[in-house]
Amino acid sequence: MTKNSTSSTESKWTGMVPVDDTALAVTDTGGPGIPVVYLNGQFATQGYWRRVIAELGTDWRHITYDERARGKKSKRSADYSFEAAVRDVDAVLAARGVDRALVVGWSYGAFVGAHWAGRNPDRTVGAVLVDGAQPYDWLDEALEQRIRKLFRRMGWFMPLLCPTGLTPRMTAEQMANSNIEVGKLARERELGPVLDNITVPVRYVLASGASFGSKGDEQELIRKGLDPVFGRKPNIQLSAKVASNHGAILKKDYPAVAEAVREVAALDRAGR
Repeated sequence: MTKNSTSSTESKWTGMVPVDDTALAVTDTGGPGIPVVYLNGQFATQGYWRRVIAELGTDWRHITYDERARGKKSKRSADYSFEAAVRDVDAVLAARGVDRALVVGWSYGAFVGAHWAGRNPDRTVGAVLVDGAQPYDWLDEALEQRIRKLFRRMGWFMPLLCPTGLTPRMTAEQMANSNIEVGKLARERELGPVLDNITVPVRYVLASGASFGSKGDEQELIRKGLDPVFGRKPNIQLSAKVASNHGAILKKDYPAVAEAVREVAALDRAGR
């Protein structure tokens, strides 16, 4: 395949993709359209994308998957690190025969998408980052302890929900560690160079207001960390700032996410 090839498969496929010591539940709608791979929130599932996918329609090839120990089917792993999440993008695309895709990530998935796009410019049509991957030093020792306390409190009932797929099959400590790792990756000195290294079109869709676990105007301060990036990186721009909050953005403002996908794809076509 050439670097501009996206490959295609004619029919929908659902199954398990082995990677490292685990396997991921993957759905691929198939078709000749541009492959779009959707990267979930930290403890979310591929079902969160259904409204975005429906809004875009059948002219696109939609690839979704549940990360390690998420959803009903993806298996547990000894490695829930951020680097493992980035490797999983490669594993899913390789398994589906896709060598070039448009990545769309929400929250934690936006961080994964930013890192993957920066490392793979020839394999990336572009990226849509939804209320995540915002460079800001929000993690300090007090907040780290607050995160650990929050997950310890939830630890007694979350295993009861695992069979439903609503909560990950991870321990409270594993979930807290994952959340804290993202806080470290979000620091301006860490994430700033990652964003500066991205050469493909990137469009952000940002929410308004708070998110689960945040207080006051914390989330809005974090979002403002993108202003210098927009100023120095012409390929990275804000597509929309929507009314819904972090947790509801894919449910209530999915048309804005879909429009950002169309915008990035159009920029890629114009650049060829």
